[in-house]
Amino acid sequence: MRIANLAGRLVLVTDTGAVDVEEASRGQFGPDPTAIYRRWPDFTAWAASTELPSGRSYDETELGAPVPEPGQVFAIGLNYRAHATESGFDFPVEPPVFTKFRTSITGPVGDLALPGKTVDWEAELVVVIGREARHVAAADAWDYVAGLTVGQDYSERTRQLVAPAPQFSLGKSFPGFAPIGPVVVTLDELPDPADLEIGCSINGEQVQKARTSDLIFSVPVLIERLSAVLPLQPGDLIFTGTPSGVGGGRNPKRFLVPGEEVVTWIEGIGTLRQRCVPGPPYTTASAS
Repeated sequence: MRIANLAGRLVLVTDTGAVDVEEASRGQFGPDPTAIYRRWPDFTAWAASTELPSGRSYDETELGAPVPEPGQVFAIGLNYRAHATESGFDFPVEPPVFTKFRTSITGPVGDLALPGKTVDWEAELVVVIGREARHVAAADAWDYVAGLTVGQDYSERTRQLVAPAPQFSLGKSFPGFAPIGPVVVTLDELPDPADLEIGCSINGEQVQKARTSDLIFSVPVLIERLSAVLPLQPGDLIFTGTPSGVGGGRNPKRFLVPGEEVVTWIEGIGTLRQRCVPGPPYTTASAS
């Protein structure tokens, strides 16, 4: 299945277009795109046994975040070796974990308001949890995944690394800094969900390209390590980390400026597009 949020309503994307789930199920399932993960077994059983009607055409600008209200958003740092190296860090022995606050979540296409002059890009594979995971072994972890989507972990590096203690979550949670989509793809739709090409370009210039099989901590290992500490709930998101090629790792450093278009893609899932525009500046103690 390919699950999307079309103008705030849960839809399935098929070869014929978008099928409204509430209408197709005759009210068995509601229109809320996030709520479906709390009924994931029932939903997948219905979808597998139902002949869907023809879908309607739509424009990509109508798509919202496929999981607009996750309960928890986890993000993993330094999860590709080349990215750890370009960032000046040793390879981690445990996944570095932070969060992106929920209000940073947005849809796959739109404007990215730049709050400062050091906004960076980070293409990421995002995992959507399908059932509660608590003390899950890595060998069983894929059974807890509803699907995968594309994400960007935009980061205002100055705010992220402000002294004396870096604040990753704040620097990565400005409005629009967590676009996801365009759809959530279930694992059966992908030949190998553990090995997908991921990339990012700016104004047509490719700046990132890798495969998700290069992750230091694979999706199953991340679920194992996170669920050993706290329960993962249906609809939770895990941003799994970015490959090398970010602006802050370049010499000289390169950051996003108004007018640039950022395109992020993952094989078999789809594409995000953000057009950079000026945003309201943030205030720090040093600037006040």
